[in-house]
Amino acid sequence: MARIPKELVDQIIQTADIVEVVGDFVQLKRKGQNLWAPCPFHNEKSPSFSVNPAKGLYKCFGCGKAGGVVQFVMDIEGTSYVEALKYLAKKYAITVQEEEKTPQEQLAQNERDSQFIVSNWAKDHYHRLLQNTEEGMSVGYGYLKERGLNLATIQTFELGYSLDQWDDLLKSATAAGYELKYLEKTGLVVKREDDQGHDTGRRYDRFRGRVMFPIHNISGRVVGFGARTLKRDDKMAKYLNSPESEIYHKSDVLYGLFQARQAIRTQEVCYLVEGYLDVLSLYQGGIKNVVASSGTSLTEGQIRLIKRYSDNVTVLYDGDAAGIKASLRGTDLLLEGGLNVRVVLFPDGDDPDSYIRKVGDQQFAEYIETKSQDFITFKTTLVARDAAGDPVKKAEAIRQVLTSIAKVPDAIKRQVFLQQTSVAFGIDEQVLITEYNKLARPAPGAPRPAEAPAGSSARPAAPVAATRPLTPEEEAEAAMYGAFEPGAPAVAAPPAEAEDAEAVDLLQLCEREVLRLLVLHAARAVDTDVSVAQYLLGQLEEAPLKTPLYAELWALCRQELLAGRFPEARQLGQTERADLRSLVSDLATERYDISPNWRVKEIYVFNEVDLPKVACDNAVLRLNKCHVQRELNRRLEALRQPMLDDAELFENLRAIKDLKQLDNQLAGLLGTVIPRGA
Repeated sequence: MARIPKELVDQIIQTADIVEVVGDFVQLKRKGQNLWAPCPFHNEKSPSFSVNPAKGLYKCFGCGKAGGVVQFVMDIEGTSYVEALKYLAKKYAITVQEEEKTPQEQLAQNERDSQFIVSNWAKDHYHRLLQNTEEGMSVGYGYLKERGLNLATIQTFELGYSLDQWDDLLKSATAAGYELKYLEKTGLVVKREDDQGHDTGRRYDRFRGRVMFPIHNISGRVVGFGARTLKRDDKMAKYLNSPESEIYHKSDVLYGLFQARQAIRTQEVCYLVEGYLDVLSLYQGGIKNVVASSGTSLTEGQIRLIKRYSDNVTVLYDGDAAGIKASLRGTDLLLEGGLNVRVVLFPDGDDPDSYIRKVGDQQFAEYIETKSQDFITFKTTLVARDAAGDPVKKAEAIRQVLTSIAKVPDAIKRQVFLQQTSVAFGIDEQVLITEYNKLARPAPGAPRPAEAPAGSSARPAAPVAATRPLTPEEEAEAAMYGAFEPGAPAVAAPPAEAEDAEAVDLLQLCEREVLRLLVLHAARAVDTDVSVAQYLLGQLEEAPLKTPLYAELWALCRQELLAGRFPEARQLGQTERADLRSLVSDLATERYDISPNWRVKEIYVFNEVDLPKVACDNAVLRLNKCHVQRELNRRLEALRQPMLDDAELFENLRAIKDLKQLDNQLAGLLGTVIPRGA
């Protein structure tokens, strides 16, 4: 696969001004060293979105979005890393020459580009026909006006009209110099075959006498068309779509997402409807965060698209019972995709398009706000109503709901849904849990899910190892080494997983502080000819960080230093790894500056910029103390387990004594409270 050369990537990143780029989308105001604005990725009243010009990074302290200039373009435009680089290159007039492709790669790229070009031309052609021909104005525009669509909506979605002729587009495209093979590959033109399937050499337009709905991909490029006939002919399909092609895969496209993506981010919810006109009417009515599956069954690819912009989706169902039941499977897929799913059901006979035209924009918005309910509650009510009075149907209805609950990845949500279902059906929760576990249990040989299924509150007890009590002599010896006080009553240890989680959290905090100093102050001097980066990497050379993501960034910083460069947040934040970009931005962005009022009042506040060696020493000492405490806890836990022999017991006790002494020494160096009896 072709790539942009690293030298060119570096040039783009160095040239791009993050303040200019972000300023194209939000209004920034300076406060202290940083610039601030309401976050463009979620709804908020108080600005929590910060841009640091010096480091070339942004961070929202509300939703957590963070990164460099490339990441910002990826987040705001929903593009890939390479597409974001090309966006910036175009903005700053930098010519992008990708590394040389193989002949096969170049040919495939040319084929795709040609199909995009001819599709865009066809979109413009249909749009002109709608507005500039007698047939387009009277038939096509007349229909759209009758459906309540105004000119602004028609322009925004680039709607068009295909003349009711066999070869209007074919002739026009050929005259404009477009090759026939690309018209066929995009499905705009169809070749006529005889009864034996042989090519007759004749070609004709696929779309004739139809209102045209261009389908855009997430970058705004036209990949296909939906088309509605205006003839009343039972033998003719009301809607006709472009066939699958190299650029159009209907399972990976949502109609209206290109226009809706920004509103979905800011509103933090995506409204999902079925048809083109549903999207158009709602968008025109002020509900701009709406997309359609275009009448196809919802796919995993479409769900991933939604999740790129929001974890919340509200499905707007037509008031048609048969249609609702047919759509339930797709909604289960939304749950399985980790989305929070809510449902709005319209009165029987209405769909979103007809209902908003009937009641108006404001009443429609109020309706979906008040009638929205979570999907499990909705499904429970729906199937319970159908099964009323029939025990067999009721049992099947319960299984249907449990099947949906099993799709929810979050264990806490599953537990809540099980409780709700128990109340709705009037059945004991433990019975539901038992049945749920049968449904959720993987087939023999299948890998078990990482997260345990919901279960009863009485969790199975962990096996407890048998151990002998210490003799009085051993107890005194243990007390001498500081393990515990003699004669103290036995105290149950906290659950191992809780203790481990607490230790891991503390370790991550300590490692994070070391990494933060390294990323923020790599080039700053701690001593003559010794930088923060050299000092920290030297201090911890034989004890690298244990948190996997932190260890990767640590290794990246070490590589930069070995290459003769100081690791800089601006450069580190441009890696292709999204998790590393986010981590760098998080480490390098601070929410608050030290107020100058402290200095006015002659109050000295410790500043790591002025005393980098003190900050580095403290961070390293805290990390070492954390390692000592973890090992001490491990040794103390070992005393509760069976020992192989007395020698092992006393070796453990002596290790505890040494660790306690070392822990106290570190506490003294840090100036923290030394435990009593040390």
